[in-house]
Amino acid sequence: MIRAALLAIALGVTAPAVQAVECTNTEFQGASYTICEVDAARQDLRLFLRDDEGAVYGQFFAIDRVLEQSNEKLLFAMNAGMYHDDRAPVGHYVENGVEQMRVIPNAGPGNFGLLPNGVFCLRNGRADVIETLKYLEDTPACRYATQSGPMLVIDGNLHPRFLEDSTSLYVRNGVGTSADGSRVVFAISDETVNFHSFGRLFRDYIGVPNALFLDGNISRLYAPGIGRNDFGFRLGPIVGVVGSAE
Repeated sequence: MIRAALLAIALGVTAPAVQAVECTNTEFQGASYTICEVDAARQDLRLFLRDDEGAVYGQFFAIDRVLEQSNEKLLFAMNAGMYHDDRAPVGHYVENGVEQMRVIPNAGPGNFGLLPNGVFCLRNGRADVIETLKYLEDTPACRYATQSGPMLVIDGNLHPRFLEDSTSLYVRNGVGTSADGSRVVFAISDETVNFHSFGRLFRDYIGVPNALFLDGNISRLYAPGIGRNDFGFRLGPIVGVVGSAE
């Protein structure tokens, strides 16, 4: 898919948008996962929290209802970061160029404060998982951004505090990106796993240099291509790929 896009650029042809998100079920080290891959150069990846009236979307179907008004639809979606009881993001959040929550650089309780944590940043034609202090240093112009933690993989290395024999087991979801920002890979465990196993999935199986934990226990996926539409209590930030409804 990426090779075809590069060939189109070399020939001076604009590659058409991709109207599907490829999701597959796989097994790694005895645990099952669903992995969805997005081409940041050719697909419309966005973050969603509230509609134009200020109401929290909370569910995948609520986003789809709004998109229908502009002849669009969700091709894929996943919860995209930790949130408070009112569904406001715990960390940095930017939607359509507007910062709604500042960066939180300091350590704190819970998974979010298990430094280093990071920011998932969407810019024109690319997406990047960036460690938080580096993000503050580089100040990238993200059209969309969500902060979460901990980082799963940092420049090819697992988070230093992950323990292989940890008994903290949850269903978990996260995102990883390639060095050039073109390849975005989302994963959700289909059973409970620890951080070490989840980090190794991104580093050793998916093969991305940087990956970020999005959340655990409440993790949910919308992937119509494989007939999956998880439902539960209302979410905070949601990441999704948008395509034409035609």
